[in-house]
Amino acid sequence: MARKPTTGAGRRPAITYKQAGVDIDAGDAMVERIKPLVRRTFGPRVMGHLGGFAGLFRLDYNEKLFQRNYADPVLVACTDGVGTKLKVAFAAGKIDTVGIDLVAMNVNDLICCGAEPLFFLDYLGVGKLDPAKMEEILRGITDGCLAADCALLGGETAEMPDFYESDEFDMAGFAVGVVERTRLIDGSAVEAGDSVIALASDGLHSNGYGLARRVLLDLAGFKLDDAPAELEGASVGQAMLQPTRIYVKPVLDVLRHYRVKRVVKAMAHITGGGLGGNLPRVLPPGLTARVKRNSWQIPPIFRLIQDAGPVDEQEMARVFNMGVGFVMVVAASFAPAVMARLRRGGERCWELGKIKKGGSELEWA
Repeated sequence: MARKPTTGAGRRPAITYKQAGVDIDAGDAMVERIKPLVRRTFGPRVMGHLGGFAGLFRLDYNEKLFQRNYADPVLVACTDGVGTKLKVAFAAGKIDTVGIDLVAMNVNDLICCGAEPLFFLDYLGVGKLDPAKMEEILRGITDGCLAADCALLGGETAEMPDFYESDEFDMAGFAVGVVERTRLIDGSAVEAGDSVIALASDGLHSNGYGLARRVLLDLAGFKLDDAPAELEGASVGQAMLQPTRIYVKPVLDVLRHYRVKRVVKAMAHITGGGLGGNLPRVLPPGLTARVKRNSWQIPPIFRLIQDAGPVDEQEMARVFNMGVGFVMVVAASFAPAVMARLRRGGERCWELGKIKKGGSELEWA
């Protein structure tokens, strides 16, 4: 028998969505707060207005100052998150930079095939929707979009009080880009003798935080505001929350400079799996890279983790980027010019090694 609602004196008071944990008014207030942040990422390709059901973006356009047209465009898309770096952000009460990480993890992947990032989308799942906190997060995301020269075209914020704690959230990002088919970089042109150029990371970036947190915060017992001598003046929290470096502008500057010659032959974003897990992914069968082990100084945060664990050197190299955030494989004769251009763009870079015949795993020298 169906249960009938009680009436009159015995009837329950009406319940609202807000009482169930979801605040529609807070969601509306958040949208108003973030509109100026989102608009600053818009360029001449963005069409329509904020608040629609979907974002509109022109691939080709003919404005004189910004003209960009494609003969045979290939769309490129990727998605990624920030992982348990968020737990460090929650503990530190600092959530204004994880949005940069979110953008970086996507656009750094996107450019590996030579693509230009066009627009970015975000998803935020929150326990309690606080408009001021959401503004902090979105400021980081829009900062990342500006650094990557792409538009924040849309997003979704879901308030799920039964799924997340009130002061926690999760985030995912989605990037879409384009590359002219004739300029697609897929590693097929790599040959023995090519130079491998490393672009420095800014630390942990957004990978390996399960191990980093376990070692530094649990086993070693560091507090986030501790500043061990190994970190050369930085606190543990500062080192762990250093945003992921965005390589888009300097890398695309190199690609656009060499429009005719195929100077850049392969690129890899060094994330989880380290050099050994990522660089071989972009090399043709029968070729590997001989990496000069002592060609760079490993950043202090990695040494601290290794010593505090202790963590075996091979495990460190398998989990972390160890100071190499991005790699470009280029024709050897152009390597000095490419590195000079990258340095003018603000990158710290060096020749990491050479491509050689044989094997499928990196060879360390």
